[in-house]
Amino acid sequence: MDNRSVLARELRRHYLFAALDATQRARLLGHVHTRPFAAGELLFNQGDAARAFFLLQSGAVKLYRMSAEGQEKVMRLIRPGQSFAESVMFMNEPRYPVYGQGIEGGSLMNIECEAFLAILRESFDTCRAVMAQMTQRIQAHWDEIELLTLQNSRYRVIHYLLGLVPDGQRGRVNVILPTRKGLIAAQLAVTPETFSRVLRALTDEGLIEVQDEVVEVYDTEVLRLHIH
Repeated sequence: MDNRSVLARELRRHYLFAALDATQRARLLGHVHTRPFAAGELLFNQGDAARAFFLLQSGAVKLYRMSAEGQEKVMRLIRPGQSFAESVMFMNEPRYPVYGQGIEGGSLMNIECEAFLAILRESFDTCRAVMAQMTQRIQAHWDEIELLTLQNSRYRVIHYLLGLVPDGQRGRVNVILPTRKGLIAAQLAVTPETFSRVLRALTDEGLIEVQDEVVEVYDTEVLRLHIH
């Protein structure tokens, strides 16, 4: 399978492009570029002009901001198959609102914002379908904000682990922590010590087992009942 076919297949699977028909996706492919990146590589700065958004193919990326005191706040960790920075294309003067940095080397797709917008301008039905999908994503982000502000650390960690479980899987499942535990803790707004303490407590309770980056969840539904 040639590279163009691989890109077309990956786009077809993603929520942003599922609403496009075959002709629209073929047209967009001329404005999709793949690029490798290294661990630690800065992909863009906060405030940079945003001419593209991204779909991660492999590796891991963090989106973060810096406080006035120079402290880093991780806003989101990106895993393969996830997109990021797509909302900026709807700004009058698109600029990235965060820093983007590779934390594990890999590759990503750059999708030119203007090319995608041109397709949306030409088809109301396509635009409406994409907007409906993006609205669902925004709602999910509001739910995440509520999780980080109103719920305790145990709830956050269990919710995060369950979020790593592939769709449709139940019962005994192995999940892979996508990056270092310290970065995950930062995303969950807890200290690394608290994150490790919650994992140990869940292990002692017979709910999970942790081996390096692999977490074995003995029963997803039982674990869900222990969110409190």
